[in-house]
Amino acid sequence: LAPSPLVDAALSGRIMDTIVDPVLAGMAAEGTPFIGVLYCGLMLTPDGPRVIEFNVRFGDPEAQVVLPLLDLELAPILMAAAHGDLGNLALFPSSGARVGVVLASGGYPAAIEVGHAITGIEEAEAVPGVHVFHAGTRLNGNALVTAGGRVLTVVGEGDTMAAARAVAYEAVRRIAFAGMQFRTDIGGS
Repeated sequence: LAPSPLVDAALSGRIMDTIVDPVLAGMAAEGTPFIGVLYCGLMLTPDGPRVIEFNVRFGDPEAQVVLPLLDLELAPILMAAAHGDLGNLALFPSSGARVGVVLASGGYPAAIEVGHAITGIEEAEAVPGVHVFHAGTRLNGNALVTAGGRVLTVVGEGDTMAAARAVAYEAVRRIAFAGMQFRTDIGGS
């Protein structure tokens, strides 16, 4: 979900000051200044934010939820990053929310089931404020079938987190495939 209700300006500043800025400064000090997309996977603990992982790519499924919040097209943002000029861009709007629900294959994350026909995507995409992103899908003839563990990410957008959650789960209810599983608590209290 985005924006995270757990991250306020103070916590965001702490993350930048204690994690992100030192990593970037360390890379620059070693002669390899970072330019590009740096995904910082964090966990909030009683002792503060802790790093789970860094990736030099967008997070999945995080990107599907966060990127639609951008006020600009992605290409100019990436160009500004490449030229070290991101500080001059206003990237995110002051309002709106997104909730993403991953639809996974039966057996995920262990022995996944693949090859099951997927129905209802067009009906889900007809819900206002919904985008369906493909991950573990493929065409088998004319039929769309499951082909991986994380099959689809359904993202709902709304003025509030509750509204975004409602449209996301309305769309999820319209999609079906054998063994489909998903969390029911995303964006909940």
